[in-house]
Amino acid sequence: MSLHPSLQTYADAWTHSVDAISELVSPLVEGEWNRRTPCPGWSVRDIVSHVIGLDCEMLGDPRPIHTLPRDLYHVTNEHQRYMEMQVDVRRHHTAPEMTSELEYTIIRRNRQLRNESRDPGTKVRGPLSTEITLEEAMRMRAFDVWVHEQDLRTALGRPGNLDSPGAHVAKDMLLSALPKVVAKKAGAPANSAVVFDVHGPVEFLRTVRVDAEGRGTIDGTPSLGPAAAFTLDWETYFRLACGRVSADAVADRIKTEGDPDLTAAILRSFTVTP
Repeated sequence: MSLHPSLQTYADAWTHSVDAISELVSPLVEGEWNRRTPCPGWSVRDIVSHVIGLDCEMLGDPRPIHTLPRDLYHVTNEHQRYMEMQVDVRRHHTAPEMTSELEYTIIRRNRQLRNESRDPGTKVRGPLSTEITLEEAMRMRAFDVWVHEQDLRTALGRPGNLDSPGAHVAKDMLLSALPKVVAKKAGAPANSAVVFDVHGPVEFLRTVRVDAEGRGTIDGTPSLGPAAAFTLDWETYFRLACGRVSADAVADRIKTEGDPDLTAAILRSFTVTP
């Protein structure tokens, strides 16, 4: 038996990004592990701790028994508390400890993927004691690891891989959330359309259409006379959608047309990651 074809895309994307992360952090000296990243509240060490921790959970390892400090300003809900546990437990680990654990975790996960024969619909452990399918879990890991690779690249001044396999997984993940952003969170009017024209290493044109009942759908056809339209580059798009920058901070990289109140509401609602 081998990995199901529908899972191979996510395995390949995860491998590409996690290998890039290993290459980025292996030469770092101790002080560089403390650099701030665009991910709120997390340093380079924290990002790598998160990657290690969640891949250990994919391996079925027990979660650490650990009490979080009360003064973590960036931890404001239960999902963030869940994610912070694997991070805080490693906050005082040295650079050699971090790189060796990362390398060992990658070796273990690669072995797991080589031997993975489960059906994509198999239920596995998700965050906060939830159950999700294996396919969803692997898709989320590929997305998560690519986004955090980009966090590290920004912190370390090493741009790249904006069009890697993980970038295309991220594009699909973020686009799937766009109808909710436009129709529900931003409250676009019924029977309206909003167009997103994204250029750069990953390019796409998508229209979110809101029906008479206020439900949003997305397709790749243009719309004549949309209520609002956005033109921006791929890096700005995913950094906004992942909460790495505010719309005000990148206003010079976004061209908007149409109803100014609606465009402002969409940009305020653009972040879709927890």
